[in-house]
Parts: sequence; C-alpha cells; structure tokens
Amino acid sequence: MGREDGRRRPLLIAAAAVVAVLVGAGLYWFEPWKLWQEQTVREAPPTTAPGVRPSGSAGPAALRTLATGDLISHEHTTRGEVKIIQAQDGSRFLRLEGLDTSNGPDLRVWLTDAPVKEGVAGWRVFDDGKHVSLGELKGNKGDQNYPIPADVSLSDYSSVSIWCDRFDVSFGAAALTPA
Repeated sequence: MGREDGRRRPLLIAAAAVVAVLVGAGLYWFEPWKLWQEQTVREAPPTTAPGVRPSGSAGPAALRTLATGDLISHEHTTRGEVKIIQAQDGSRFLRLEGLDTSNGPDLRVWLTDAPVKEGVAGWRVFDDGKHVSLGELKGNKGDQNYPIPADVSLSDYSSVSIWCDRFDVSFGAAALTPA
C-alpha cells in the first residue's frame, strides 16, 4: 500500500496544479466579482468638446438632441435612456441617462447599424455589421457622456449597444429615433 500511495502522490499534485491553473484562468477571463460590484457615474450633460469654448459664449453651450432611444435588456437586465446630442460648437456626444445594468468584463459603448431585437435573438447581432466603439463603459449605473468622433456619420448608425467585447454579447441595446 505504501508504494501505491507513493505513485499517486505526484499524480495528485499534478492534478491539483492543473485545477489551480484552470481556476485562475477562469477567474481572470470571467471576472465574476464584477457581478457584485456597482460603479455609478454621475456626469453632467456635456457643454462642449474638451478644451473648446463656444465662440461668443461665456456660459455653457446650448445642447440639441439629435436622436433618442430606450435601452432594452439582452444578456443582462438593462434600463436607461440614450441620447445623441450636439453642442453649440458642433461636437456630438452619446449620453446615457439613468443607466442601470450589470457590471462585466470588457464592456463597451457601441454605435451600430444593427436592428434592435428583443430577447436572445438580439444578443449577438451588433458585431455582424458596421459598428464603432465609443470607448469603455465608465460605470454600470448613472449618467455618462461619450464623445462621437467628427468623422462618424450618424446616418450610418441606427442603434446603441452596451457590448461585452470579451464574450461578444450585448448586455442591452436601444434603437435610435431621430428627434
């Protein structure tokens, strides 16, 4: 019996090492702790592009709403309002108001040309066509602004997705309606 235990010990150590590596890799990849972490962002509506002051104006610039939409849930329960707004200087922003979704790994805010579909059918459509990333999601709750690059033609995009780039799935999306 002693010899048999001596042969099993290296196998048990190797198996434990493999399990430890797999658990570590799984934790790194899935980041499950983010499901319990809330990150609230409370940004005021933008007034102009950073470092640019509207000509002839000492106060905040007037904002014009170009499009709006309401977020629907996909992979995770998601609520909030989306606005595409333009400042007096012509700079444009995507604004999320009252956002409430789950936190997750590698979340992005995307403008897309995909139609917004309810349920599971809408989870994976946003990377099939044209899309532009406006950056990492700043927080999973609250109000936040994302500059839209000047070379982006808004007429090419009809929706917004809170996109998990790591798992290629939409947490939630909104169809954009011109204001």
